[in-house]
Amino acid sequence: MNWRRLNNVLHRDIGYLAVGLTLVYGVSGVAVNHVRDWNPSYSVQKTMMTIAPIRATDRAEIIREARQKLGVTQEPRNAFRPDPETLQLFFRDGNYSIDLPTGQVIIEQPRSRPVLFEMNQMHLNTPKRLWTVIADVYAVGLIVLAITGMFVLKGKTGITGRGAWLTGAGVLLPVAYWVFHLYLE
Repeated sequence: MNWRRLNNVLHRDIGYLAVGLTLVYGVSGVAVNHVRDWNPSYSVQKTMMTIAPIRATDRAEIIREARQKLGVTQEPRNAFRPDPETLQLFFRDGNYSIDLPTGQVIIEQPRSRPVLFEMNQMHLNTPKRLWTVIADVYAVGLIVLAITGMFVLKGKTGITGRGAWLTGAGVLLPVAYWVFHLYLE
């Protein structure tokens, strides 16, 4: 088998193996790139309710009275008073923001986005351990795909023709951004 045939077989077979992970990383990449605009892993359901105003003045008593009036038996993971009239209680399954004088309550319950949550966990390597090995093998596979892909075609459409210009542009883009970011921003 000559080198070009071997190159094309490697490129094709590694490409087929990489399809699933490429879709996961591509979809998740677009999602996490826009984290300033939305939470790509969770949606937050907000509901409102009203309880009787909270009259206690001691922090521990305020928290106890709020939990009692909300009907919450579990201890909060954290409690915060962003201002004298507000109490925020943080629980595993949601958060409560209580206006103490009026009893107005905003309940925020995060829900993971089906499929996208899992894709983002893989993309950001949250699982660690075995997933790190899989992600590293995938990254090496992408490097092999990039190199073998340059030699799939011959002639004026290959690496000695138009392919050289396109490869150069593809290399120049991150270099130009890096230079711009480093020196001009």
